[in-house]
Amino acid sequence: MYLVQILLPLTAPADRMRLHQFDTVKQQLTAKFGGMTFYRSAPAEGLWQESGDVEKDLIVTAEIMAAELEQDWWDQYRKRLEKDFAQKEIVVRAFKIERL
Repeated sequence: MYLVQILLPLTAPADRMRLHQFDTVKQQLTAKFGGMTFYRSAPAEGLWQESGDVEKDLIVTAEIMAAELEQDWWDQYRKRLEKDFAQKEIVVRAFKIERL
């Protein structure tokens, strides 16, 4: 069993409707995996350095549990999220877990 986390930016360019995008992610992941969890109440602050400047995003996390990792599916989904959220990179990470 795997726990997959997707780190999504809370802030958006002025012409993007982020709430609609979150609803779409919820629907897609629930349809594919039978459920998901969204952590939006206390966004995390993500910092990184690019070209000497420090960039900042507020981040929310989407989580799902999956019996197996479908690497190709996740690669394509990450690329679609990067386009939909207008990001250079969306972090998708997986942890092997054991249900208790």
